[in-house]
Amino acid sequence: MNNFKRSAAALLSAGAMALTGVAAAMPVSPQITAYAVDDTNDDWLHAKGSRLYDMNGNEVWLTGANWFGFNCTENVPHYLWSGDIDHMVKDIADHGVNVLRLPVSTELLYNWMIGDPDPIESVNPNDDPNYPINVDLINPDGSVANSQQTFEVLLKKCKKYGVKCFIDIHSPESNNSGHNYGLWYGKSFKANNGKTVEVTTDVWIETLAWCAENYKNDDTLIGFDLKNEPHSTYGGAPVDAIWDDSDKPNNWKKAAQDCADAILANNPNALILIEGVEGFEGHGAWWGGNLRGVAKYPVMPKAGTSQIVYSPHDYGPVVSAQTWFEKDFTEETLLDDYWRDTWAYLIEKDMYPLLIGEWGGRLDGGKNEQWLGLIRDYMIKNHINHTFWCLNDDSGDTGGLWKDIQFGVTQGADGKMEGKTTINWDEEKYDTYYYPATWKTLTSKKFIGLDHQVALGKDGISLNDFYANYASKEGSNLDGGKKADGTPIEITSSSSQTTTQTSTVTTTTTSTTSEVTTVTTNTLETGSDEFRVWGDANLDGNVNIADSVLVMQVATNPDKYDIGKSSSSIKEEGYKNADVDTSTKGLTNRDALYIQKYKLGLIDKLPV
Repeated sequence: MNNFKRSAAALLSAGAMALTGVAAAMPVSPQITAYAVDDTNDDWLHAKGSRLYDMNGNEVWLTGANWFGFNCTENVPHYLWSGDIDHMVKDIADHGVNVLRLPVSTELLYNWMIGDPDPIESVNPNDDPNYPINVDLINPDGSVANSQQTFEVLLKKCKKYGVKCFIDIHSPESNNSGHNYGLWYGKSFKANNGKTVEVTTDVWIETLAWCAENYKNDDTLIGFDLKNEPHSTYGGAPVDAIWDDSDKPNNWKKAAQDCADAILANNPNALILIEGVEGFEGHGAWWGGNLRGVAKYPVMPKAGTSQIVYSPHDYGPVVSAQTWFEKDFTEETLLDDYWRDTWAYLIEKDMYPLLIGEWGGRLDGGKNEQWLGLIRDYMIKNHINHTFWCLNDDSGDTGGLWKDIQFGVTQGADGKMEGKTTINWDEEKYDTYYYPATWKTLTSKKFIGLDHQVALGKDGISLNDFYANYASKEGSNLDGGKKADGTPIEITSSSSQTTTQTSTVTTTTTSTTSEVTTVTTNTLETGSDEFRVWGDANLDGNVNIADSVLVMQVATNPDKYDIGKSSSSIKEEGYKNADVDTSTKGLTNRDALYIQKYKLGLIDKLPV
C-alpha cells in the first residue's frame, strides 16, 4: 500500500507571530503564579479488560484533542501568540475536551532534565505584565517563562478547569516536521549546555523516566504516549520500526516495554500509551496504526498491564487514499478490510483499552466526512478513548477545530486594561463530528470531566458529581445510555478507605463478571496472620485494584500515605495485609504487582 506523509505544521509567518524576541533561559523552578486546586492526587486511572477506571472502579471515558507546539522549534503550544493561556484552556474545557494530548520532543525533555529549559518565543507584546495577555507567563522579575515553566502553567490551568493531559514524544529532536522520522532514536541535537546529544534508546527512556518522577505527584499529567507513529524508513530513518520478540534495536515492542518499566518504576500510576507500527508480517497500516503484533507479542511490563493503553492512529481518504476507501465503505467493510485485524480486535475481545491518538481531517462533503462519521460512531458504541487531531489549525493536511484566534483589549471602568480571547471554532466540524464523541450525560448533556473534584468547564461536571448524581439516573452517551452505579472518591482520600477494627476471612470466591474478588467473612481478632485478608490494603474486606493502587501510593509517596501521615494514609492492619511479597519487608511496588496478579487470577494465593 502507499505510505502517507502527514504535512508538517505550517511554518509561521512573521505577521502571525508578531513577537518581540527570544527570552533568556530561566531557572527550572517556576516563579509564576497560577491557580492550584485539587492537590489530593486521586485522579489516576487504570485498565481492566478494554475499559479504563478510576481508583474506585468507576468507568471513565477519555475524549480529548491534540494541541501541538511543544514539539516544534517554538517550544510552546501554538497560538499562544494569539490568545491568553487561561482563556484558551477555559474555552477548551467549556467545549468538553476532558484530556489534552501534548506533543513534545525528547530534546525538550532532555533540556528540562539537565536544568536548562529552552526559552520560548515571547507570547506577550513587549513582555509587559501590564498588558493583559499571558501575564501568567511573565515572571515577577519581568522575564518571560521558559518552556518548562510554560508547561507547568499549562498544567495548573488544566487543573483549574478540570482538564487532564498526557504527553506524546512526537520526535527525537525539536522539529516542526519531526513526525516524518519513524524511530524513537537516531537523531542528534545540541543541548542548551552546549553538548551534542545523540538520541539513543537509553536517552529516550531516561528523559521519560525523569519526567515521570518529576511529575508523579501531579495527577493532571496522567500518562505518557511513548512515541508518535513508529513507521518505516520513509522520512529518513535508517530502518523500519518492527514489532516482534527480538532484541533488535528497531524492535518497537521491546523498546516500549523497557520504557514502560522505567516509567512505572517512578510512577506506577501513570498510563502508558503505546502506538502501533506501520507494517507487521506483510500487513500495512497507517503510521502508528498497526497493532496486529499485540496478539502475538504483547507488551508486558514487570508491573503488569494495568496501566497499558494501546493507541493507534486512523485517518480518512483526504489524508491519503487507501484501498479500503475504494468502495462505498461502511462500518462493516472498514472492520473487515482494515480496522478489526489492525486494532479493533483488542476491543472486540476485551483485551486492552484503546485510545485513538489521532483522528480528524478536513471536511470535503464526501468520503472523508463519511469516514469521520463512521469512526465517530464506532468509538462511541465501543467505548474507545480518543484525542482528535487537532485543536490548532496549522496542521497542513487536517486543519483543526479552531479556525482563528483573536485577542482584544479594552479599558475598564477602573482604567485598567482588560483582555479577551475569542476563539473561532469550526462549528460544522465540532458540532457534527467532535461534539457527539465527547463524554456527556445522556439527557442534560453536561460534559463529564476526569477530575473527581473540579467540574469540566462552565457547564460540565466532575467525575464525583457524575457518579453521585447522574450515572444512576440518566447515564451518559456510552453503552447505549446504560445507567451505572458508582462510588465517588472521598475528598480527603486518594483511594477507598474503610476504617475497621477487625480482619475477616474464611473463603475467597472469584467471579469473572465481578469488579472485585469477594470475600465471605467471619469476624476474627486482628493481628493474626492465620486469618489475615492478604492483599486487603484498604480494609474494606475485598481484594481489588484499589488495594494495589493504595500500595503503590505508599511505596512512591510515603510522606503522605504511610501509616499515620495523613487522613489518606494506609492503616496499620492494612499495611500488614498488603505486605504480600515475602522476599522483602515493607511495602514496595512488587506487593502491588502481586495483588494485581492475584486479582487477575494469574496467581492463586497470597502471600507470595
